[in-house]
Amino acid sequence: MFNKIIGKEKISDLLKDNMTIMIGGFIGCGSPDKLIDILLEKGVKDLTVIANDTAFTDRGLGRLIVAKQVSRVIVSHIGTNPETGKQMFEGLLKVDLVPQGTLVERIRCGGSGLGGFLTPTGVGTIVEEGKQKMTVDGVDYLLEMPLRAELALIFGSTVDKAGNVVYNATTRNFNPIMAMAADTVIVEAQKLVEIGDIQPELVMTPSPLITHIYAPEKQ
Repeated sequence: MFNKIIGKEKISDLLKDNMTIMIGGFIGCGSPDKLIDILLEKGVKDLTVIANDTAFTDRGLGRLIVAKQVSRVIVSHIGTNPETGKQMFEGLLKVDLVPQGTLVERIRCGGSGLGGFLTPTGVGTIVEEGKQKMTVDGVDYLLEMPLRAELALIFGSTVDKAGNVVYNATTRNFNPIMAMAADTVIVEAQKLVEIGDIQPELVMTPSPLITHIYAPEKQ
């Protein structure tokens, strides 16, 4: 079987300037912090990051914002990280604010090979600027386009050596949907177990979606 477990050096080799990266987590919960450490150490810059939020200045992907390694974020809110707003107003960071349900559905479409979806959310507001509007049965909708990334960094509570993933409670959040929508997916395993140790019916992200496994405890 192909060995999916890789170390920091191999992960670092995959990181390039100007990449589009999805990062799981919800205000730091379920965030792949050890993988973010590698991004910080590598010092890649001009990243486009797709995430639910920019967490805090000292937690989650917010640390990448503070380090000025990100040039654009596509997120549902930035309120917990004042540095994001500061850089936005200074013109250092482009912020695309997307309603949370719309954001996750755009990612789902990207992972499912769909061309987009129709939603009434944002009709009649600044959200509709530059977007195609359609009327179906008398109701106005916006066409929202799918999102994909070159790389997704996600967190798994329990991961077996094949790449089957289980998430504990709310650490699940955006992680499984992002695992479907990137060319390369790296899961940070909080606990790495043998193949067969996870009951099949408990698997939340199946192994074919995972390209690489990073197990910090094994490094």
